[in-house]
Amino acid sequence: MAEINSVAVDLHVKRYSDFDLLRIAKAVSQDYDGLVTAFLVNVHIHACSSIGVMFGHICPVPYAQCADGRLIRTLDIQSATKEGRFWVIDTVNSKYVIATLGVISSAAACVSSCV
Repeated sequence: MAEINSVAVDLHVKRYSDFDLLRIAKAVSQDYDGLVTAFLVNVHIHACSSIGVMFGHICPVPYAQCADGRLIRTLDIQSATKEGRFWVIDTVNSKYVIATLGVISSAAACVSSCV
């Protein structure tokens, strides 16, 4: 009997909560020191860098690599400061605003171990 090779694939669509969308809108409307590269939601700090979903990236690149809703892993975090209501992380050449955190209790506690 011939074997049938099959793969089960679950397609997941991430719908952002009203809270995420509201935080993005508030983060974009706030003023920051310097130029902000992008705004991040559902951020996880891992191995001294942040992983999250980006919105409002300032650098247009080919093939929509920096399109809204795409995942990004930043370079190593150099510093983290709180500006107004949001945490801002600086990498070597970029500045990201954290609109919402993933399953992390405190950005300061996570970043302090990296910086």
